[in-house]
Amino acid sequence: MSINRNFENSRFLYLLSVLLLIFSCSEKKNAVKKKTEKPCVTILIQPFKDINEDTVAKVTEGIKKVYPNVKVLDAIDFPANTYYKERNRYRADSIIKFLSKETKEGFVTIGLTTKDISATRGKIKDFGIMGLGYTPGKACVASNFRLSRENRDEQFFKIAIHELGHTQGLPHCPEKMCFMRDAEGKNPTNEETGFCKKCKTFLINKNWKFSSI
Repeated sequence: MSINRNFENSRFLYLLSVLLLIFSCSEKKNAVKKKTEKPCVTILIQPFKDINEDTVAKVTEGIKKVYPNVKVLDAIDFPANTYYKERNRYRADSIIKFLSKETKEGFVTIGLTTKDISATRGKIKDFGIMGLGYTPGKACVASNFRLSRENRDEQFFKIAIHELGHTQGLPHCPEKMCFMRDAEGKNPTNEETGFCKKCKTFLINKNWKFSSI
């Protein structure tokens, strides 16, 4: 009887030590995961005063279907140094520089406007564009000035999500249906249906929390 009791006690202690070891390893694994997991970035939508609230709301709704962690800021004036008087345009690079200074860690800002915006492209000093975002970056800008009138809000959303993709480190994509395709000086937004599998996986690894697309 004594031998059997000792055997049972030994087996119980062995099983207990195994369970404690498993629990300890699991806790350590979760702790490492919490430390290494990147925080979810917040997208700040910064309208300029030229754009109406309805357009901002529709673009915001489109972005939230892809990425729900979004906050809309109060509309502001363009900084004086962003205006390019010679062409009656606003310099996208100067807008991004301004927005970046105002953007704190853990946030990315997109400026929305109806004005014509431009940037230097190759040998062309002032090239008209629909949007601009650096890869990676803290801020970007999108304009609906060059978009079609029929479905302008839908196209505007696609320009916005494209530039936001750049801020996260995404380059242009060869997939013609992808939000990240290169416009190549045109407006191909009507052909775009969403992020391709590769681009979406990239953003998921950046801790993007997709909602429906």
